[in-house]
Amino acid sequence: RTLGIAKIPTGTGTGFVWDDWGHIVTNHHVITVEDKGLRIGEVQEVEVTLADGKTYKGRVIGVSFAYDIAVIQAFAPLKDMKAIPIGRSRDLLVGQSVLAIGNPFGLDHSLTKGVISALSRKIDTGYNSSILNAIQTDAAVNPGNSGGPLLDSGGRLVGMNTAIASTSGSSAGVGFAIPVDTLNEVVPKLIARGRLEPPRMG
Repeated sequence: RTLGIAKIPTGTGTGFVWDDWGHIVTNHHVITVEDKGLRIGEVQEVEVTLADGKTYKGRVIGVSFAYDIAVIQAFAPLKDMKAIPIGRSRDLLVGQSVLAIGNPFGLDHSLTKGVISALSRKIDTGYNSSILNAIQTDAAVNPGNSGGPLLDSGGRLVGMNTAIASTSGSSAGVGFAIPVDTLNEVVPKLIARGRLEPPRMG
């Protein structure tokens, strides 16, 4: 069953350092430009604020519209960019504790805690595409959390917070994350090729 998502904020969000080369992963919709609710393009240049509060320029080097994933090359000192520990999502269980980190409503470095509520969700992204095998969590996810890491209790990345189901536009305890196994498959290809879209019939 496909779930309709009431709110996917664009323009600002969160990201995490993927590797030792300064690549940052976030959601594609974070770098999307909209006009009156219609997608009109993507930004190429961004500002990246690290955990120490310093801001650097960044450039979008890879995007996948269908997977809602973007890769940014941050022009920051590599010594200040520590890659996130990568976990696995195939072994996740409903009820397992998870942590979400992000910038909800511009409140930097906010941490929320919850559990995995369900697995293998299919969610609409709002642009005639959908994400498969999404993780559902009751950890509070709000506007600004998009692109942030979902961590297991050991601090390992298990997903990327992507969407919420809400009538108010704020957290209702139903958030969704792209599983890290999907990120592991897609992100290296985006770094190498720049774009990746799955084949479609029709």
